[in-house]
Amino acid sequence: MDELLFDVFARNCPSRETMEHATGRWGTLALVALRDGTTRFNALRRRVDGISEKMLSQTLQALERDGLVLREARPTIPPHVEYSLTPLGAAVAGQLFGLIELLEGRMPEVIAARETYDAR
Repeated sequence: MDELLFDVFARNCPSRETMEHATGRWGTLALVALRDGTTRFNALRRRVDGISEKMLSQTLQALERDGLVLREARPTIPPHVEYSLTPLGAAVAGQLFGLIELLEGRMPEVIAARETYDAR
């Protein structure tokens, strides 16, 4: 069988949708927050400051569908739901964490560039 080739630059390539889920603001923050380990929904919502319950739920569903996040629900009252990274999700989160570290470490340059730009 021929090996499938994926090209994120191609409009209809499914890798583009996965990239959007993982690298969108909320996807990135959720994935990197889950690097700390298995987390319940409300704890994750508190960690990702500013995300609504609805947006976090949609984000986690998309990441779960893409195989990046594992959702485990225990049949208790109230329901006990935990989220964790799959091996693929851990690999993606590691790359995103590197990007976050780079950006946070270079923010003085970014701020200086913004000030120069805004002064023009």
